Amino acid sequence: VQLVESGGGLVQPGGSLRLSCAASGSIFSINAMNWYRQAPGKEREWVATITNGGSTNYVDSVRGRFTISRDNANNTVYLQMYNLQVEDTAVYYCNALTTYSYWGQGTQVTVSS
Repeated sequence: VQLVESGGGLVQPGGSLRLSCAASGSIFSINAMNWYRQAPGKEREWVATITNGGSTNYVDSVRGRFTISRDNANNTVYLQMYNLQVEDTAVYYCNALTTYSYWGQGTQVTVSS
């Protein structure tokens, strides 16, 4: 499974961004897709999950502000982020779970005035 993230950038507090994760390869074997993030000097943190059945879950700090979704026709998972805050600044990584765990290269999100 290969994962390519896009959509990061610089945004002011209160702004919005949509991240994309395009999957290719053995996508039929994927059980769930996740977004993680890693802020400078901190450990990587789980952010959101969407399962094959469409169930979603979020870390409390983004619940109500972020939405994970998927487009099966285009093998793409999205993370729509609203009301971004300075503390959301991080490199965001896409993750695919099969019997293995696959990672994308990450995309930088910077929230700053």
